[in-house]
Amino acid sequence: MAFRRRNKSYPFFSQEFLIQNHADIVFSLVIFILIGLMFEATAKTAILFIQPQYNITTLSPEGEVTTYHYGWKDCATILFYFFIAIILHAVVQEYLLDNLLALTRYVVLQKVNRRLHLSKSKNTKFNESGQLCVFHLVSSVWSSYILLTEGYLLHPSSLWENYPHAQLRFQVKFFYLTQLAYWLHALPELYFQKVRKEEIPRQLQYICLYLLHISAAYMLNLSRVGLVLLFLQYVSELGFHIARLLYFTDETHQKMFDLWAVSFVFTRMATLTLMFLSVGFGLARAENQGLDLEMGNFNTVLIRMTVLLLVCLTQSWLLWKFIRFQLRRWREFRHEQAVRKKAAAKQPLRPLKRDSLGHHENGVLKAENGVSPRTKKLKSP
Repeated sequence: MAFRRRNKSYPFFSQEFLIQNHADIVFSLVIFILIGLMFEATAKTAILFIQPQYNITTLSPEGEVTTYHYGWKDCATILFYFFIAIILHAVVQEYLLDNLLALTRYVVLQKVNRRLHLSKSKNTKFNESGQLCVFHLVSSVWSSYILLTEGYLLHPSSLWENYPHAQLRFQVKFFYLTQLAYWLHALPELYFQKVRKEEIPRQLQYICLYLLHISAAYMLNLSRVGLVLLFLQYVSELGFHIARLLYFTDETHQKMFDLWAVSFVFTRMATLTLMFLSVGFGLARAENQGLDLEMGNFNTVLIRMTVLLLVCLTQSWLLWKFIRFQLRRWREFRHEQAVRKKAAAKQPLRPLKRDSLGHHENGVLKAENGVSPRTKKLKSP
């Protein structure tokens, strides 16, 4: 796989070389791991990076069932899909977003005879929203499929019953591993994409929040509740990034932000309700109270209160940022309306010019000799 690069030559492994060719370097590492599967001596090591580990096969009335739990070997699997995420990020950027931006500029040029100019900050946000649109779309569809096939939506009580949920099916474990790999890959992408220093704190905030919440759900065996919360969050974020892409292409597109605002508030309320229902009430009434690391049981008062406090603080912080954003939009809208009204009030009325051949009577132009001249069209102001 070869990615398009600028026609510049940099010293090998210099800063510029790594930024321009990081996807090719990572692709070579992935190929190196895959080649290890072809040889018996290295196959056992290579399989650690590709396939989820810690599988247990049990007999059931339906036949053999294979489940998984977590351990330190998951780090190798996360590292491999961390490399895959970097490659997919480069593919989406090179072959989707760049072409989409070029097509948008061409359409704008054809319609209104002007080019679409995006500042460096807006271009960064455009690429960020484009990447996250693809990721949130795939993740929301994937998580909804797992929720339907596992039956969590049809039986909400299964989110907390029979805790701890230490034994995971393959699709559930693989989903969590790829989620952790993706958000870990977003950290070096801040360097590879040359994100502005002003934008780094904002992006670090939500990357770290995603890593913290996903890791907590995975390590504390709250995978079922975490799946539902991630599905709600990804659907809401998908609407936001679609609205932002439409806004960058045409600033008159504002209705999608209103739809996203409704879904955002609903997501916050649903998240808090689900957490109090499952963790605050469901696990609190469970019989297996106490800490048991071997069984993966973390159902203690301290851990439950810590989880609820973490979720409540996160949702409150998101709502506070959302309210500030909406108030700023409202103030900017009111300011624009006030400026328009002042400009309209100060605009003088154009006096009606008298024709040299006649005069006006009752709004009708009359000639001096009584002959009505040809009607003249007034130019629009």
